[in-house]
Amino acid sequence: MSETSTMMLTILLRHDQSRTVGQLQEQLNEQNWLGAFPPEGTEIVSWVIAMGLGQIVTLRFPAEKLRDVNRSIESSAWGAFRSEMYATYDFLPIALQQRKMA
Repeated sequence: MSETSTMMLTILLRHDQSRTVGQLQEQLNEQNWLGAFPPEGTEIVSWVIAMGLGQIVTLRFPAEKLRDVNRSIESSAWGAFRSEMYATYDFLPIALQQRKMA
């Protein structure tokens, strides 16, 4: 994917702490969570668990896929997770350059 035609999105998936992991996994399986997310045409940049918070997923994809990403969350993650989404960019090259100049 070319950098000029892509965007990155960080998705915070907060666990429903009123239910057990087993109950959440059962719901996610029923909703085809991992079959629907992330949608085809997206690249997983990172996917981590932050204990006490939930899953943090950063995707890179063509801007026209934004609706597909949103719909995949709505159709397969809601109920088990509360979602938050943030436009994201890679700051590391900038930070490294600034550090060289410091």
